[in-house]
Amino acid sequence: MGSLIDVEQEGGILHGRLPWLVDSLEWAAAFIDIFACLLLVVGAVRFMIGVTRAEITHSKAERVRRTNRQRIELGRYILAGLELFIVTDVIHTALSLAFTDLVFLLLLVIIRSIISYFLDRELELLKRDLSE
Repeated sequence: MGSLIDVEQEGGILHGRLPWLVDSLEWAAAFIDIFACLLLVVGAVRFMIGVTRAEITHSKAERVRRTNRQRIELGRYILAGLELFIVTDVIHTALSLAFTDLVFLLLLVIIRSIISYFLDRELELLKRDLSE
């Protein structure tokens, strides 16, 4: 029983008995984080290119419409990135099994959910404006 307590204090049962699994999940989480960052960068670059094209080549009404379309696309990228970051936060919390990490995860999920909710609401308003 003493060895189980020592293992739990050093990082949990997974860390002591299945270190290869912990390492694999850490690598998977790192890959997902990198992918989420790349997704955000791709979305930002596409947004900048689209808005620049709209500013240069179109009339005022068409420019606003095209810019709003680009905002919708950027919002989709941001929402996808936020969802992937939540996945990696859950993985890290599951691996650490620490109460403070669980509280931190809860706060992150709440903040990201609020951001996602309001961003999604704004995107719906933009979609309605475009369809009119």
